[in-house]
Amino acid sequence: MKLQRMNRRALALGALAVSGALALTACGSDETGNPDGGSSNAAAPSNIKCDDASGQVLADGSSAQKNAVDAWVKQFSAACKVEINYKAGGSGAGVTAFTQGQVPWAGSDSALKPEEVEASKKVCSGGQGIDLPMVGGPIAVGYNVPGVDKLVLDASTIAKIFDSKITNWNDPAIAKLNPDAKLPNLKIQAFHRSDESGTTDNFTKYLIATAKKDFPYEGGKAWQAKGGQSAPQSSGVAAQVKQTAGAIGYFELSYAKDGIKTVAIDTGAAEPVEATVANATKAIADAKIVGTGKDLALKLNYATKADGAYPMVLVTYEIVCDKGNKADTLPAVKAFLRYAASEDGQKILAENDYAPMPDDIIAKVRTTVESLS
Repeated sequence: MKLQRMNRRALALGALAVSGALALTACGSDETGNPDGGSSNAAAPSNIKCDDASGQVLADGSSAQKNAVDAWVKQFSAACKVEINYKAGGSGAGVTAFTQGQVPWAGSDSALKPEEVEASKKVCSGGQGIDLPMVGGPIAVGYNVPGVDKLVLDASTIAKIFDSKITNWNDPAIAKLNPDAKLPNLKIQAFHRSDESGTTDNFTKYLIATAKKDFPYEGGKAWQAKGGQSAPQSSGVAAQVKQTAGAIGYFELSYAKDGIKTVAIDTGAAEPVEATVANATKAIADAKIVGTGKDLALKLNYATKADGAYPMVLVTYEIVCDKGNKADTLPAVKAFLRYAASEDGQKILAENDYAPMPDDIIAKVRTTVESLS
């Protein structure tokens, strides 16, 4: 009997030891893996290089790339002990936050202007802000016209719609481009961005490059054309298009979800070009690097007429100091940007309706990220 009691006690102590070890293992997983305490750490990419990355990083900027950043953060945070908070308040807000030293990294769908580079020198000790092209994709023109499942527009017609020169869906100009469509007698509700936006900048650059006489504006991040209605961020414009009969608006393809239809553009090519990742990549591949030094700003060819090349594209830049980054955030920012530019990080883009950067461009981005100091 005494021996049996000793055996039972030994078994009980063994069970406690096993359960304790399991508990410690679970705690360790929560601390080093998924910030939500889940089990996704096991599925995190094993090749993410964290180095000394730790703590929290606050960033702001382009809402165009928010879905891409969210996908990157999910993987990166599961592998590294870093919390990335990306506000996505718009490109204008991001650049301002960066040049004022409020964030160590920002996203913008437009490269830094000379005055913005000059302002960045005040926060980049011994250096300056640079543009790293990281995310590409088509700017989709989404529409909500009952009974119209396919719609073709050209640059001139798009320009007139967004400048309130074409105000009804059965306008002859639209009908000419869509002879088989049953266009309703319905007022056009054109939505543009209310905030300063790189998406607006690239959208208007396309119109200025291809239909200047119908869109006589200077362009830029702030909307300048007449009339229309506004909404904040790409998500706000997409939401208005989805819920408003007769609506049309512009936003990144990744926001064209839940039944939002997109316009095919008549560029003068053999066939109208759909807004797809593959078609956007064809246009981005024609871009030229015009930045100097470590800056990798691109010049896009909005007027391309190549078959299958969707011309209304944007490239989102990650803006960071080339030198003089703050010591407390540099390891985390560098590790995150390294992952975003990696083969795995770029692969995630295509899975989320974005276009990866062409090989020669992303190779230069990877080299520049490693040189950040």
